[in-house]
Amino acid sequence: MIEKSRSASSALATIAILGQPPRQRIGVIGASSFVGEPLLARLSNQDWQVTAFMRRKLDELPARFPSIAWREVDLSQRDDPSQAIEDNIPVWFYLAPIWTLPDYFDFLAAQGARRIVALSSTSVYTKGDSDDPGEREVARSLAEGEERLRCWAQGSGVIWTVLRPTLIYGQGRDRNISEIAHIIQKFGFFPLLGKARGLRQPVHVEDVAEACLAAFLSGKTGNRAYNIGGSEILTYREMAARVFRAMDRAPRLLPVPEWIIQLGVTVIRTLPRYRYWTLGMAKRMNRDLVFDNSDAVCDFGYAPRPFRLTKSDLL
Repeated sequence: MIEKSRSASSALATIAILGQPPRQRIGVIGASSFVGEPLLARLSNQDWQVTAFMRRKLDELPARFPSIAWREVDLSQRDDPSQAIEDNIPVWFYLAPIWTLPDYFDFLAAQGARRIVALSSTSVYTKGDSDDPGEREVARSLAEGEERLRCWAQGSGVIWTVLRPTLIYGQGRDRNISEIAHIIQKFGFFPLLGKARGLRQPVHVEDVAEACLAAFLSGKTGNRAYNIGGSEILTYREMAARVFRAMDRAPRLLPVPEWIIQLGVTVIRTLPRYRYWTLGMAKRMNRDLVFDNSDAVCDFGYAPRPFRLTKSDLL
């Protein structure tokens, strides 16, 4: 954390030397997302004018971040003067699903966008060959969103950076580690397909937020995409075992045949909470899903933490 803070401070000093205005205007779309809150916390501590845009009115976040301006945006009212703002916003963070970003191209152009950092996912690589058509569609949508951003930015004179996190966890809001914890809490054990030796690289949501800010501040990240994972690589089995330990429980990992998992997924998907579950999720327990962080380390000082769970990361 000290290295990251020094990196950010150095980049801020460089911005001042280059003569950029000290009250940089920054826009955030997807502020209420998983990564949104920790990024807003970082932005609100800097001498920037931050505006968070949302499609529906929220009460909790504006109260938590009073220094940030909050605006609703309705893309169906493109010609409505209320959708415009008085001053241009040159810098943007896009934290909503990247396949929705093209819906905002006209809006961003109208606001004078010149720099954008957007989140994608390494699922663009890991779900493309899934047995589940929904997961293949996610991979296709991610790839299309990235490509449309590149094409639009090139034609509009906008500098872009795409970050692709691996398995994100933290704050009890993710659909990865927190879901494992939920099953453990409910049933007292966790089912595994086979030996579950596939490698994982969990990345904390705070480190993803830090990466967004560091990528913006760096002068090396323009028109590039980066895969970002945690600093520790471990098997899916060990990852699940650590969730037990973080909950002060002895690991109870139960190997289950594929046909039983398939039946269980079919049944549990009838519940709204688990409608996104697929057999492909179980099959990937035995696949390696790890990526090289070296480009991110070199270009913007990326320094993620190891996988050390706390109770606040879970339920």
